[in-house]
Amino acid sequence: MSTQREKRTVKKRALPAVVTAPGALAAEIRQMIVNARRGVAQAVNTGLTLLHWQVGNRIHREILNEKRAEYGAEIVSALGRQLSAEFGRGFGRRNLFHMVRFAEVFPDLAIVQSLIAQLGLYWNTDRRIHREIPRELRTGRIRLV
Repeated sequence: MSTQREKRTVKKRALPAVVTAPGALAAEIRQMIVNARRGVAQAVNTGLTLLHWQVGNRIHREILNEKRAEYGAEIVSALGRQLSAEFGRGFGRRNLFHMVRFAEVFPDLAIVQSLIAQLGLYWNTDRRIHREIPRELRTGRIRLV
């Protein structure tokens, strides 16, 4: 039996030749990963920015009746407690008021969508974006192409 095993030689498959150098291949794959991650982050940021505008706009229109009312602030506080219990502190009272401010600064959804598309706008927790964008752009007096 041992002679039969010796006769049977296992053919090793030849490894395919690498077209590019291993370092270049790793660099290309690394760039693919970075680009994919950047695309995912941009999609998430876009979705969250639109969500924050929609939440702020809805609260501004329906709860605060487009003005700062004391009873409205209490409703927003209660809403913040409910939402933060389910979705985390990103939807607490303070952040809800930031979302309302976002909708006040950018009252037209078309402006928000244009800013997201052209500037990569993301309404982050710093809430400084409204200071960085010219007033004429925020109020819609500049038409974005």
